[in-house]
Amino acid sequence: MARTAPAGHSTCCCRADAMITPGPALPDLEPYRRRVSAVMRKPVNDIADNATLAEIARHMSDSAHGGLLVRDRFDRHVGILTERDVTRALGRDGAAALQLTAADLMTRSIVAIHEGAFLFRAIGRMRRLNLRYLPVTDNAGRFTGMLTARTLLRLRAQDSQMIADELDIAQTADELGHARAALPQLAATLLAEAPDAPAVAAVISGIYADITARAAAIVEAEFDRAGDPAPAPWCMLILGSGGRGESLLKPDQDNAIIHAGSSEDDGWYARIAERINALLDAAGVPFCKGGVMAKNTAWRGAQGQWRGRVTEWIGRHTPEALLNVDIFYDLQPVYGALRLGEALRFEALAAARSSPVFLRLLAEQTAQLQPALNFFGRLKTDDDGRVDLKRGGLLPLVSAARLMALKLGTPATGTAERLRAVGAAGLIGESDITGLTTAHALLLEIILRQQIADLKASREPGSRIDPASLTHLQRDRLKAALRHVALLPDMVQDVLTASAGKDA
Repeated sequence: MARTAPAGHSTCCCRADAMITPGPALPDLEPYRRRVSAVMRKPVNDIADNATLAEIARHMSDSAHGGLLVRDRFDRHVGILTERDVTRALGRDGAAALQLTAADLMTRSIVAIHEGAFLFRAIGRMRRLNLRYLPVTDNAGRFTGMLTARTLLRLRAQDSQMIADELDIAQTADELGHARAALPQLAATLLAEAPDAPAVAAVISGIYADITARAAAIVEAEFDRAGDPAPAPWCMLILGSGGRGESLLKPDQDNAIIHAGSSEDDGWYARIAERINALLDAAGVPFCKGGVMAKNTAWRGAQGQWRGRVTEWIGRHTPEALLNVDIFYDLQPVYGALRLGEALRFEALAAARSSPVFLRLLAEQTAQLQPALNFFGRLKTDDDGRVDLKRGGLLPLVSAARLMALKLGTPATGTAERLRAVGAAGLIGESDITGLTTAHALLLEIILRQQIADLKASREPGSRIDPASLTHLQRDRLKAALRHVALLPDMVQDVLTASAGKDA
């Protein structure tokens, strides 16, 4: 089974109320903004396993690439070769080395990274393992490209930037929690250097996803060592804000498991889910208060069980079913047989898109989510004089974007990406899309700054902000953002109506 990483459980006090301590400014933010796919060399450069060293050297020279994947007679990639292997063989065996083959010289264990990972993860991994070449894979485990040390040289970051790479070798909750505890300071530094809250949220989400994947790897390795392997390939999914890439500094667990076995295999998946959820909680990613975790029966199952579950959600039209949809349709596979998660996503998208009644009910529910503005256009505060920008800002915006994306059948999970897909379909004007994506970024930024301030003051981070803490300009921008959010019910109806006409 394909794994994100190989590989203890101890308690950890790294919780959401960790203090922020001063840290150095980051000299180069590019590794936190760009993903591996943006800079990798593609397509994959490879060579047959029976190629001689002479042929390998000629191939490297002709292609100007010193790192090659090695393929066997079934076109499977079974190793990696670099120019170091060539020079080492020549230095050891002289001219006789020219008759050695790629199979003789290659490294059989291929260290790789996913194409969606941020560059700072790749930089850290290459530095730690002293790699000059790092192959890149997609969700199906196929090799899609190669990163080189030369490409990444200008992006090489200081040690302080390599927070998440510790996860590759983490074995305990304490070690997982170390990366979790470093997030507030990282977020504060990134936001101070470049106020791009969606990019910061994506970095935070990526690290939460890595923590989840590593926890799954640690526990599965425990099971393997105990002689209790998985009965069938399986995949760990993250849901909600983590799946959208929009997590901030008050995390909880929203996760699920899909597997290729049968319902009779549930006992094994129940046991591993229990351990994974407990390990994450000990590492500072608390249990979900709503119970959206793989240890609960409703959030794990075989492929057929998930198909039935989605069909039931779409057909029942109950408030609970609609709530489940909100969380479920943001899913991202993060560990294991990622293809299982991808297949589930596309099947579920097709099912939702083909049910006008279901989409209409979702629209009615979304219309009930009102922005935090009163009748006179002023910020609506609670008894403590605070404004809940999650409930009165992000939630209606995220829900509407998700609904419109479901109608279009777009696989995008990020809110801004979903909105841009609607705009690209010509269903909402460009100025409205710009207004909504700007509103989304502003809401994330204000909430994130509030959470950073909460943590500095040793308070529980939240989404309730004090309007008095904002400047006059910030309050005006916030009210303008919420006015855009208030237009969403009409936009949703326009999308559903226009799409219905096209579908007809």
